[in-house]
Amino acid sequence: MLAASGHQGSEGNDRTLLYFGWLTLFIYLATPAGALVDIQTSYVLKNELHATATQISTFRRVTGIPVYVAFVFGLARDQWNPLGLRDRGYFLIFAPMTALACVWMAYSGFSYTGLLAGTLMAMLAFRFVAAAYQGLIALVGQEKLMSGRLSALWNVIGSVPVVAGAFASGYVSDHLAAAEAFFLVAIVNLLIVALALWKPPSVFGQIYDRPLARATDFVGNVRRLVRHKAVYPAVLICFLWNFAPGSATPLQFYLTNELHASDSVYSYYNGIFAAAFVPTFLLYGYLCKRVALNRLLWWGTIIAVPQMVPLAFIHSADLALVLAAPIGLMGGIATAAYLDLAMRSCPPGLQGTLMMLVDGVLALSGRAGDLLGSWIYNSVPSHGFTYCVIATTAVYGLILAVIPLAPKALIATRDGEPALTAQAEALNESRESL
Repeated sequence: MLAASGHQGSEGNDRTLLYFGWLTLFIYLATPAGALVDIQTSYVLKNELHATATQISTFRRVTGIPVYVAFVFGLARDQWNPLGLRDRGYFLIFAPMTALACVWMAYSGFSYTGLLAGTLMAMLAFRFVAAAYQGLIALVGQEKLMSGRLSALWNVIGSVPVVAGAFASGYVSDHLAAAEAFFLVAIVNLLIVALALWKPPSVFGQIYDRPLARATDFVGNVRRLVRHKAVYPAVLICFLWNFAPGSATPLQFYLTNELHASDSVYSYYNGIFAAAFVPTFLLYGYLCKRVALNRLLWWGTIIAVPQMVPLAFIHSADLALVLAAPIGLMGGIATAAYLDLAMRSCPPGLQGTLMMLVDGVLALSGRAGDLLGSWIYNSVPSHGFTYCVIATTAVYGLILAVIPLAPKALIATRDGEPALTAQAEALNESRESL
């Protein structure tokens, strides 16, 4: 009986990973500002509509608003049960709405105002889809004790569009018209609808049918989130990890202006960098079942802290491309561990809220870090990038001071290992807040 039960559990986990593998791929490809349309949108704005740099920057800021306030969509996911189908209801309603917005942009003819309005509408609709996806994967990860494996899966599949986009940007720009790109995104959104019609018991089982939240009103859920102590170290770590002053604009200017590389080199660097994460994500999927999360957090962070240091000592664009792979390898374990921690830290019934809060924090911290890095780079003409690297390394080092703040019971176990103490603490916190 035990052997049979173990076999069924393993088979159920395999089906769970299969479902989330396809869902994750479609989610990343269906994003209205993702790899499939981002390049084409930039092309239309710059070359067809002749938008100024200020107009393009404004476009990015306005269409990014739904991402910056992502936690609002998470709160909606945790309180509203559309069609009585919970997350599947969000997929069935808002994925088609995203598709319609993309089709409208594809066939209405491009104008700055139309593209801005259409992208914003698509982003608003898709945030509900993203909230349902992230809330669902965190919920299943918690309940089935497989947050580590799902974190590895999420990161591996999510890397595919990033890597492909970096290496295929030129080909896509030359062979795929903007209207065709939007139409393709619409099709992928309809594939999400198809997945919503598939209801594997390993994902949508009895555990999933429990009440959405222990407090049903907006204020009550916010209060529970604020009182859930595990939230703070998880969110702060994610903020620090994405707050990298030397990783975006300063790096691009360093490669092109100081190392005299072409614009394509920066794209190739990002592609190699993202691809190098994949082996460590796969390694994390193996390690998380054998090593407790607290050790993975510590060792992943220690390895990641000096990640960018080698770039400060190079004088060749070719060498930068060579270093992109080991630099990416150094950050993979940490990235997967931080997402694992975020999923474990979700309050009962508020998985969507916390995961979307993390989503918004990552976007805002990345933007803030890039602004600081750009200021540092421009303020010190001779050694600007070196100071950006120092700033990035210092910020990463701060994560080591935050890890001890994470609840010990939450991070002391391996994937698949019940954390009874952590569950009891979470239950007590929920009861106290009601």
